Amino acid sequence: MNKISIIGSGFVGSTTAFTVAMSGLAKEIVLIDINKDKAEGDALDIGHGVPLMSPTNIYAGDFNDVKNSEIIVITAGAAQKPGETRLDLVKKNVAIFKDMIPKLVSVNKDAIYLIVTNPVDILTYVTLKVSGLPKHKVIGSGTVLDSSRFRYLLSSHYGVDPRNVHGYIIGEHGDSEIAAWSLTNVAGAPIDHFCEICEHPCDGKFKEDIVNEVRNSAYNIINKKGATYYAVAVAVKRIIECIARDEKSILTVSSVLDGQYGVKNVSLSVPTIVGSNGIEKILELPLSEEETRKFNESAKIMREILNDVGM
Repeated sequence: MNKISIIGSGFVGSTTAFTVAMSGLAKEIVLIDINKDKAEGDALDIGHGVPLMSPTNIYAGDFNDVKNSEIIVITAGAAQKPGETRLDLVKKNVAIFKDMIPKLVSVNKDAIYLIVTNPVDILTYVTLKVSGLPKHKVIGSGTVLDSSRFRYLLSSHYGVDPRNVHGYIIGEHGDSEIAAWSLTNVAGAPIDHFCEICEHPCDGKFKEDIVNEVRNSAYNIINKKGATYYAVAVAVKRIIECIARDEKSILTVSSVLDGQYGVKNVSLSVPTIVGSNGIEKILELPLSEEETRKFNESAKIMREILNDVGM
């Protein structure tokens, strides 16, 4: 990939720039922040390591420098504070995006826009509506990280490699997210069956504890260190990798749905094929009746928030 622009050089943006540079995915990385000194400092700091990794030209710029970028990653916005939910951020960040997105699109309407700023589902929807871009070019980082946390916790419980655990967190990236237990398996065995094989307890309390730990992970980290950024950056890098290499991998990114599971006109995360065109195909995999009900509840919450902000 030739060029990636990252809007926002805070904890998440700068760590994403470092992770992408280390991966060798882009020949050129532009960091853009309202605090130009911060962006310049981050670009210099990462750039000094370039002789020790893949050649990458990383520098600080402004909105005009997004020209010719194949992917524009947006991490800019008000930060989540201790005790504040992702949805508390909505009005502040919707206003920021309504101002910022048209300016970016006026310079580059051909890029894939990857939204990371929270609340990501709301802002993915806002980006699509104010940009006029086709649906497949607007992607939210969604529950890619939540699904990774889910797999990590399950792998710890069973004592197996997390790469052999397959499962998804779907819906909102936030408090109404859902664990799709009906789709979860280890080494191809449905989760309940694997519990019998490995002789680990997997009663209802086990599942409830796992979901609560996934849901509260960000809050716990924020309370301990003020922000989350390492695993977020790895999740963003993984999405970029799928696009750059046209992998057609299945990730739980967020996008505006068009009838999947009976949901329209909101952005939520479901398993999605991601490739060089961005959203290649949104999958509607079979969920249990309870999971479908919870997914629709999550959609209802998102729609109410969108209505509140005039979207």
